Amino acid sequence: MSGNSRATRLGDRIKEIVATMLERRIKDPRLGFVTVTDVELTGDLQHATVFYTVLGDAEELASSTAALESAKGLLRSEVGKQTGVKHTPTLTFQLDATPQNAAHVEEALREAAARDAEVAALAATATYAGEADPYRRPAVDDAGDSADDADPAEDERPS
Repeated sequence: MSGNSRATRLGDRIKEIVATMLERRIKDPRLGFVTVTDVELTGDLQHATVFYTVLGDAEELASSTAALESAKGLLRSEVGKQTGVKHTPTLTFQLDATPQNAAHVEEALREAAARDAEVAALAATATYAGEADPYRRPAVDDAGDSADDADPAEDERPS
């Protein structure tokens, strides 16, 4: 939707009107469980795109789309009556792809989690390619002191 507040308010109002009309006044048997998700208006408020989702399979989607197209005139006239704007915007219905995109992202996350679990299982049983501790440690003499801890000044004292 455009950045101005009038377009935002009008879009919200159109969304509310269309959703109410679909629920209460449109009695088309082809109309399935339709949810109006968003309305976007052009900057001049002449064209409104109504985004919707349909619960069901492809057949219910096609029949609901046909029902929305046939009810477009009635919905537009009701929007004009209830909003009171000088020029009622034309309505265009477009299927909202957000649920499909969300399902795709969730599937990708599930797949990534499964791969992470697989890698973690492999890492739990893996052994080191070289030594378990690749760092050099100072040698320990019989007294329990490491050779590096010996005072170099002791070696240079005259006897």
